[in-house]
Amino acid sequence: MTKVGEFRDRSEDQLTDELTKLKKEQFNLRFQRATGQLENTSRVRVIRRDVARLKTIAAQKRAGSMPEIEPKPKAAAKPKVAKAKAEKPKSDKPKSKKPQSAKSLKAGAKKTAAKKSK
Repeated sequence: MTKVGEFRDRSEDQLTDELTKLKKEQFNLRFQRATGQLENTSRVRVIRRDVARLKTIAAQKRAGSMPEIEPKPKAAAKPKVAKAKAEKPKSDKPKSKKPQSAKSLKAGAKKTAAKKSK
C-alpha cells in the first residue's frame, strides 16, 4: 500500500499514469480470481483502495483544494486495564431444554396423564 503523502507529491500526469497501472493490475487480479489462480486475495482490496485514493487526490488537485495534512503525533500507549464483569441476576426460570423427539414426547405425555389420574 502506498502512503497518501507519496500520491500528493506527484503531478497530475504521474497520478494518471499510476492510476492506469493500478487499473491494469486490478483487471489482471479479477481474471486470476475468475480462473482460480489468485493466491493473494487481500491484494484486490488494497488495489481498490489505492485507486480510490488516487482518484480523490486527482480530483482535489483539479479543484485546487488540496488540504494540508500533517502527520499526527503518535499518542503514548495506554495501559490496558481489565474491567470487572457485572454479575447478571439469576432468573427463576429453568434453562431451556433441548428439543425432544416425537417418541419421547409421547412417553412424557403418558407419564403426565398417569400422574393426573392418581
